[in-house]
Amino acid sequence: MKRQEPLFRIVKRDTARPGQQILAYVAAVAIALVIGALMLLSLGVDPLDFYKRIITLGIPDSKFPARIVENFIKLFVPLLLTSLALALAFKMRFWNIGGEGQFIMGAILASVAALKLGGTLPKPLMILVMALCGMVGGGLYGVFVAALKVRFNTNETLLTLMLNYVALYLLRFFGETAGEWNFFLDPASPRPKFIKFPENARMITFDLGGFQLNLSLIIAIALCVLIFVYLKYTKQGYEVAVVGDSPNTARYAGMKVSRIVVRTIFMSAALIGLAGAFSVSSAGILSASVTNNVGWTGIVVAWLAKLNTVGIVVSSLLITVLQFGCQNASTTFASIDANFADLIQGIILFAVLAADFFTRFQVVRTKSTKEVSK
Repeated sequence: MKRQEPLFRIVKRDTARPGQQILAYVAAVAIALVIGALMLLSLGVDPLDFYKRIITLGIPDSKFPARIVENFIKLFVPLLLTSLALALAFKMRFWNIGGEGQFIMGAILASVAALKLGGTLPKPLMILVMALCGMVGGGLYGVFVAALKVRFNTNETLLTLMLNYVALYLLRFFGETAGEWNFFLDPASPRPKFIKFPENARMITFDLGGFQLNLSLIIAIALCVLIFVYLKYTKQGYEVAVVGDSPNTARYAGMKVSRIVVRTIFMSAALIGLAGAFSVSSAGILSASVTNNVGWTGIVVAWLAKLNTVGIVVSSLLITVLQFGCQNASTTFASIDANFADLIQGIILFAVLAADFFTRFQVVRTKSTKEVSK
């Protein structure tokens, strides 16, 4: 029986130049924004006005512009750290989909430290203890999956995904179950409600002429630099790249693959736990929506940036502008809610993925037998 050839084939292109890829991504984002503009027009909203309010974050019309920037930083830092941490795992081809769970565990353990030790320690030491507790909480939650992976070759995607829901329902349990044992809740409230942290458990800020600079932003930028140096210039960073390319090659070169996997995943999950600690410390309270979906959004950011540290900083900034800007813009237009940011973000993601595909591959028509004979 003669095998029928497919009508079209996908053929890999020659390596595209960086300038061509950047132009393709810019065009993809522009197309996504045009699609968003058409949807806004269908809802009776002026796209230019809406996009202007997104880009400016609503600062020109606000009586408290400094407060808007402070709130923006509180959203930006957790997303940046989570995206950076996920990229660290993805470079090793370890598909850590558990950012949400690791973030929650970091936030819970940091909250335990804040509520149990907050009144006894100086503020700088208290913030340090909360950060360490958050890193331990997130790190252990992630390294558990890594240990199962190297010992039993389990599926890390499935395990990290399921552990997200374990952490989520644990958080809900603490937030909804009243009792003398539950120190997370405010005993003075008639209904279950998380209690606020003591003052010295709240994130350190620096007064810059009425603007409060959040210490977590400085630490996050420093960590970006450290991770960049770690991956590019250290032996351990080189091992991450080799294991990601080929575990067998790494073993042949004498690398202890299991140890590298466990070490790297602990670092990745610990960074996410640190983001959770910074989030609750900046907010001054634990909440049922503490993650703000950064565990999922971080995956998008990491892939949009192609796991590049500098690209992650830029992508995190743009995604936060989109989300925060849409929240502010939605207060002006009654027909738009804050979820419109997720819709635009999804369109941008698909457009960029399509651009990435067509810069690396091309679809060609298979020549028929008659065409070949001619």
